[in-house]
Amino acid sequence: MTVRLEIRTGEAIMTQLKTVVDPFGEVNVYPANGGRVRVVATILMEPHKEGAQTGIALDGSGSMAKLYGVEDGSRVLSNIFGGPKKLHNDITPVAQQLCAYLARKIDSDGGTTCVYWAVGPGGGQIEVVGDLTADQAEQHVFGPPRDFGTGTQLLPAVKYFVERFKDAPWGFYVFVTDGELHDLDAVKDYSSRLAKEVSAGRRNPLKFVLIGVGTDVNEAQMVELDDLDSGVDVDLWDHKLAAEMRVLQEIFAEVVDKNSRVSDHGRILDPNGRVVKDYSDTGLPAFLEFEMPAGSNYFTLDVNGQRINQALSDHGTVPPIAVAPAPVRPPAPPMREVQAPPPPPPPLPAAKAPPPKQAAPTIPTALPADVGADDDLWRGIDLEFNKEGAKSEENETPDVQLEEQK
Repeated sequence: MTVRLEIRTGEAIMTQLKTVVDPFGEVNVYPANGGRVRVVATILMEPHKEGAQTGIALDGSGSMAKLYGVEDGSRVLSNIFGGPKKLHNDITPVAQQLCAYLARKIDSDGGTTCVYWAVGPGGGQIEVVGDLTADQAEQHVFGPPRDFGTGTQLLPAVKYFVERFKDAPWGFYVFVTDGELHDLDAVKDYSSRLAKEVSAGRRNPLKFVLIGVGTDVNEAQMVELDDLDSGVDVDLWDHKLAAEMRVLQEIFAEVVDKNSRVSDHGRILDPNGRVVKDYSDTGLPAFLEFEMPAGSNYFTLDVNGQRINQALSDHGTVPPIAVAPAPVRPPAPPMREVQAPPPPPPPLPAAKAPPPKQAAPTIPTALPADVGADDDLWRGIDLEFNKEGAKSEENETPDVQLEEQK
């Protein structure tokens, strides 16, 4: 069953949003003067309380039989048609995760107390399962209680945890149910008196969370407990629907230390990008409270380079989450052009072997007028390694001047 969560507080009606985006745990919207709205929101974080005790209580009333995988006899078929319908135990995975998480993350002793409630005649009894470590809880099969209850009495389970762990510095207890409470007024009266004792310091702080499973949950009753006005600033109850939970940490949506800081800075912006609240000097707390201008349909949390948009109604539309662009770096100075080294010089040509020495010729009485072939041969020998730099021997004056005989 889906209900609009509106609670009247004095003359104001508070709306607790069901559609909440990460990292928020809870967002409550109150009307304010001039069309403005006051927003109270929390950011999800695991509590770390010294000496914390934890417990989980599973509804053991008769209406839970199918969720425990037990056939109630209403649809018995002959074996020729397959026999009774086989049902699935939907409670075991829920209880395993909740119990293991509390034991591993929250409980100071490392063990979460598990009980069945609403068992026996009238649904007013408790059946204790025991204290389970995280490893034990993950392996435990949470089957049906020994005796399904004929009613759904929540108060005995509440008193069990309060009285057993009355000396615990802090207590956190989860109650899983599928339907309607038969003792709602008695639970509200006891809770109001308990809240006053906590406020006065006669009782240590504690928190109760109702988790609804299945399709027949009376969420309106859960809301009455969630927003119970006890007359003091102590909020004992919260509620969740298992089908709507994003992460297990949502059970801590109202367990927020107002002095906790989740970031060194942050801002709340309106839809036009104007700053509504700036936490640069104080750090971003896990508990946020601010007012939005009239006509605003969402607010923006600007933190750690991200802009997260949260609607102010369950049917509102918001722009997609935007990631702030990375800062632009100045262009790097151009690198000096590095010239490649010159290529190595080509290999030197092999020197030609000098011609063999010949016997000194007999000086003739006269030289022929034309140049012989032998002269062409020695004149073509390079005398320098670099031809271009060598001087042509044709332009040189021979060391010995020979004259023709006339």
